[in-house]
Amino acid sequence: MTRTLREIVGSFDPGTPLNSALTIPGPWYTDEGVAELERRTVFSRTWQMVGRAEQVAAPGQYLTAEVAGEPVLVVRGQDSKLRGFFNVCRHHAAAVMTEPCGTAARLQCPYHGWTYGLDGSLKGIPDFDGVESFDRKKNGLVPLSVDVWEKFVFVHLDPDPLPLTEYLGDMVGQFKPLGLDQLHFAGRREWVIDCNWKVFVDNYLDGGYHVPYLHKGLNSILSYANYIITNSARFCLQSSPIDAAGGEAEKMTASVRQGRALYYWLYPNFMLNWYEGYLDTNLVLPLAIDKMKVVFEFYFNDVRQSAEEKNRKSMDVSERIQDEDHSICVSVQRGLKSRAYGAGRLSVRREAGENLFHKLLHRDLSSGLR
Repeated sequence: MTRTLREIVGSFDPGTPLNSALTIPGPWYTDEGVAELERRTVFSRTWQMVGRAEQVAAPGQYLTAEVAGEPVLVVRGQDSKLRGFFNVCRHHAAAVMTEPCGTAARLQCPYHGWTYGLDGSLKGIPDFDGVESFDRKKNGLVPLSVDVWEKFVFVHLDPDPLPLTEYLGDMVGQFKPLGLDQLHFAGRREWVIDCNWKVFVDNYLDGGYHVPYLHKGLNSILSYANYIITNSARFCLQSSPIDAAGGEAEKMTASVRQGRALYYWLYPNFMLNWYEGYLDTNLVLPLAIDKMKVVFEFYFNDVRQSAEEKNRKSMDVSERIQDEDHSICVSVQRGLKSRAYGAGRLSVRREAGENLFHKLLHRDLSSGLR
């Protein structure tokens, strides 16, 4: 019997204590109605990271992205103010700026040449003589909320969102001593995986539960017994001291991962993995009910030519870890569709972060059913 969307969402009880809690059920990962509801709630009502602050640091610099199916544009004006817009021409809805990032003196739609200022105001309208009842001032680009935290640009599709610093909460203070201003962007890698985006997030938030079994190299340097999970309102921190006394085969991992490991997840889809002198970020983007993309970006305190080899090894370690996760995420997605699976139980010691994720999802999805 086909279940309604309300029944599917309601089948998870966020009030159950962790020691009795179930995971969100299989249909949350496989039902198209849930995916559409996520676009309207989870991704449309949260701050979404769309690029690096350095990409829009100077007047005229812009970047483009897609959030919840909406094309967005962020641009630094000649007045040095950062603005966000829906990247949709007011004439016939084409994307105004088509490159991922760049520099422009004006914003011109490639379709019919409508031109906008860096402040979003409509400037040029070719061949529009004779058109009546048209107010140029009311046909500028539609604005959206934009803000910057540390090295990252965020946008919010809602017209009056919670301020970004309030959304981040304690993360703001926790990141201040980490010295992200001393780190420099060094590279980007992307993976497309045949699984629902939530499978990837669940895997990230399992408190290191899978590390001894899937990640032998990473397991050789993390202190699994001292792995700590701390939840806040909208983020989870997983942390572990680094123990570099691993086996001979894992010296490369130990050579590029030092200090203490701090793994931050910000609801719903942004991760920041910090080690001494190093950061990588993971942005998880749903592509379909059973397909997602994760974008890794890498930062190092030393990006001189003499450090290139070490930095490349560090990125290769991250790629190896990602490859190890790839097949298990595909396997989980396949199993979530099985008649043999309904929902699973959670480890009290390891999976409090995953439970937080599921509760926040339930809150947002439920709000879209009212």
